[in-house]
Amino acid sequence: MQNQFILLFLFLGLTTIFAQGRNKNILNDSLKSETIDPLRPAKAAFYSAVLPGLGQIYNKKYWKLPLVYGAIGTSAYLYIDNQKSYNLYRDEYKSRLEGKKSDSEFLAGLSESQLITAQKGYQRNRDLSALFMVGFYILNIIDANVDAALSQFNVNERLAFKPTIIKNDITFKNDFGFAVNYSF
Repeated sequence: MQNQFILLFLFLGLTTIFAQGRNKNILNDSLKSETIDPLRPAKAAFYSAVLPGLGQIYNKKYWKLPLVYGAIGTSAYLYIDNQKSYNLYRDEYKSRLEGKKSDSEFLAGLSESQLITAQKGYQRNRDLSALFMVGFYILNIIDANVDAALSQFNVNERLAFKPTIIKNDITFKNDFGFAVNYSF
């Protein structure tokens, strides 16, 4: 019986010794250095400041163009519409102060306090529309700058931060955790 264990041990030991190969393949370094343009974010911001959406075109994010022009265009439309309504009520109020009668039945039915209230409301909405238009213009510039800066980061699959479920060998329960993997 003892001899059988020795033969079994030698047999298993020899197979593991012979199982290891002697071929050593040394691979060349496959890291490719990508050129980083430090002026890329500044160029994108400048292009977007000159013409809204041009920075997004420079960053090749064409899907953002409708968002940029939709936001700025809607704000510009609301500014113009509120300015027209403000001028209508202001002119009616001025003509009443001069003693002239209104051509419109709707405006003739409003009191002077209602005209003043309508003027203030449209003036406030006009000012808010102008503020939103400037805000969306600045947001367009910031988006182009940040997108150009973030596009130069290395985000390949070799470096990964992934959630994992680890089987605990002692309690046989699943543990949840995070793993940082870097593959060569």
